[in-house]
Amino acid sequence: MGFFDKIKKAVLGEKPAEIEKQEQIVEEEIVAESLETPQLEETTEPVIEEITETTISESIKIEEESNQSIEVEEPKQIAEEIKVEVLEPVAEPEPVKVEIEQPKEEHVVAETTVEKYDKGLEKSRKTFGQFMNNLFSNFRMVDDEFFEDLEESLISADVGFETAMRISDELQEEVKLKNVKKQADVQNTIIEKLVEIYEAEGTEENNNLNIQKEGPTIILFVGVNGVGKTTSIGKLAHRYKLEGKKVLLAAADTFRAGAIDQLVVWGDRAGVDVVKHGAGSDPAAVVFDAVEKTKKEDYDILLVDTAGRLQNKVHLMKELEKMKRVIEREYPSAPHEVLLVVDATTGQNAMVQAKEFKDTTDVTGIVLSKLDGTAKGGMVLAIRNELHLPVKLVGLGEKITDLEDFDPNQFVYGLFKDLMEMHED
Repeated sequence: MGFFDKIKKAVLGEKPAEIEKQEQIVEEEIVAESLETPQLEETTEPVIEEITETTISESIKIEEESNQSIEVEEPKQIAEEIKVEVLEPVAEPEPVKVEIEQPKEEHVVAETTVEKYDKGLEKSRKTFGQFMNNLFSNFRMVDDEFFEDLEESLISADVGFETAMRISDELQEEVKLKNVKKQADVQNTIIEKLVEIYEAEGTEENNNLNIQKEGPTIILFVGVNGVGKTTSIGKLAHRYKLEGKKVLLAAADTFRAGAIDQLVVWGDRAGVDVVKHGAGSDPAAVVFDAVEKTKKEDYDILLVDTAGRLQNKVHLMKELEKMKRVIEREYPSAPHEVLLVVDATTGQNAMVQAKEFKDTTDVTGIVLSKLDGTAKGGMVLAIRNELHLPVKLVGLGEKITDLEDFDPNQFVYGLFKDLMEMHED
């Protein structure tokens, strides 16, 4: 079986069973939620009966004590009036039913993981196709000028400077070894080198999140403002909530009041609790309260949002170290992940940020947000080849369900699918 056939089999042959299982879980959750809502009207009758009986008994008791005659019709009329007054507001909760049912719209058309990767990498895939077309539009022979054009094209596709040089060097050796001269052969060799380098860097890479089997899993999120850090936390919280886990969020980015408010909104949307203090408070104090709550109330997952002020790396490093010490007092093996969120649309700027944070703290993995909105998906190659950091999660859309585990086979197929088909032709 050929190299590309293996990738295609891994992507298209093994995933559907898991996808159907995930979709079934989501559908069951939706049905369960919808069954819980129609409880409002059932509470009205017992309330009315209690009020009516109490009113009648009290009226009778008062009249007996005053030795006055008992007129049953009068209490009945009072009860009737009370009954009308109690029942009138019951019609108002109707809009609540509609509001509860609205989130179902997100799940009406459930996309498979393959479809999400295919759609999310569409722009990047076109970029690589255009890069190949431009490279070979004036192709005459494999000479020094061709390799210079190749390096420039790869860098413009955001695969990184070091990766571009490596591909160019290895391709030159391959061309000499195999005496490659035809355009189609050169093109196929470039594709193979891109995929081989990607695979070679990931042979020992663990793309899975370090979720604990016993005790809580604590994950720190770092990254500069505006990269989608808080959004990624909210989406991950929603996923774990659907899986039946008890999730807690900690708003430890106290530098900006907006960051706290945004995390609270995502907590409400995901249906999970949020620990927060006021703006400007000590981030470590927020983490301390969150860890205490996690321990006392048996939470399964604690996701911590942190500030990302690269302007003062020393202060940021001290802040993160202080938070880690607070966590380690209760859970020595935690934090179990330190995830750096980078915005895929920023290309090489994201690479610079990743390098800075890697030097500042012990980053264990990358969350690549907004991958669906960029043509710069090639930066994953640069992250893998130059930073040697595993990509753990990718944002493939705007919906709350569009944060996916990073799957190397899905990524390679989604990024190079058109070129692979060209290779087969």
